Amino acid sequence: MPRSDGARPLSDRVRVRHMLDAARQAAAFVAGRARYELDTDHMLRRALKDCVQEIGEAASRVSDEGRARAPGLPWKQIVGMRHRIVHVYYDIDADALWTVAVRDLPVLEAALEAALNAWPDERGGDRGNPVP
Repeated sequence: MPRSDGARPLSDRVRVRHMLDAARQAAAFVAGRARYELDTDHMLRRALKDCVQEIGEAASRVSDEGRARAPGLPWKQIVGMRHRIVHVYYDIDADALWTVAVRDLPVLEAALEAALNAWPDERGGDRGNPVP
């Protein structure tokens, strides 16, 4: 059940920023690592699952208008991966998770950076500068 703490909803721009941050964290987690480590390092596996899940959760809450700022992203697949991790947690394909982390997330990161760079700053600027 959603919290009702009076906090204002997050903007699309902030959610896209969350996606970018999680993609960068995943890249840092796999840097210098090998695929077999995903089978033996449970913290690595959980960290990657968490990053991919966070990316999908944030993506699921981006409006159609926000998604239109990055039309080349596979929004449905990003959200679908999140659903798979959450609802079929007992049967995560480690090869697929690794592939997402090392092949797909760098492409996603570049697309998100481009979208944010073109996105108006919520504080009145015209560039995608980080917003807390």
